[in-house]
Amino acid sequence: MKRFLQTLKPCKNTENMKKDFNIDMVQVIGDFLELGHVENIAAMFKQDRGLYELTGDLLKDERFTVRLGIVVLFEELAITHPEDIPLAIPSLLPLLQELNPILRGEAATILGIIGSESALEQIVNLKNDPDPQVREIVTDILHPKEETRPQGP
Repeated sequence: MKRFLQTLKPCKNTENMKKDFNIDMVQVIGDFLELGHVENIAAMFKQDRGLYELTGDLLKDERFTVRLGIVVLFEELAITHPEDIPLAIPSLLPLLQELNPILRGEAATILGIIGSESALEQIVNLKNDPDPQVREIVTDILHPKEETRPQGP
C-alpha cells in the first residue's frame, strides 16, 4: 500500500480543473437563466459566494435572455444580499474595456445595481464612451431622474 501511495502524483492541474469547472458552471447558469429560472440561480449565489466571480463571463453570453437574467438576478440579490453583490466587481471591470458596447453597457448596468461607491467609481470614465447607448446608461446610473408621480388632491 505504501508503495502504491508513493506512485500517486499530486494534481498539478488544480487551476485547470477550476477553470473547467467555471466554464461548465457558466454554461449551466446561463442555461437556467435562459429558461427563466432566476430564483434557482439566486439560491445558488446565496449558497456559494464564489459564483459572483463568474458574473463577467455570464454577461459575455450571446443570449439576450441570459444577460437579462443576470440583471434580474442582481436586482433580486441587491434586495436580499446587498453585502455580497460587490464580490462581482472584479469580474466586471474587464468588460468596461471591451470593444463591444453591449458588454460595456451590461457591465455598467450591473455596477449601477451594485451601487457601492467603488462600483460607481468604475463607470465614471464611461460618461465619454463613444457609444451613445453606453453614455445614456451611465448618465442614468450616475444622475437618476426623480420619478414623477401624479400628485393627489
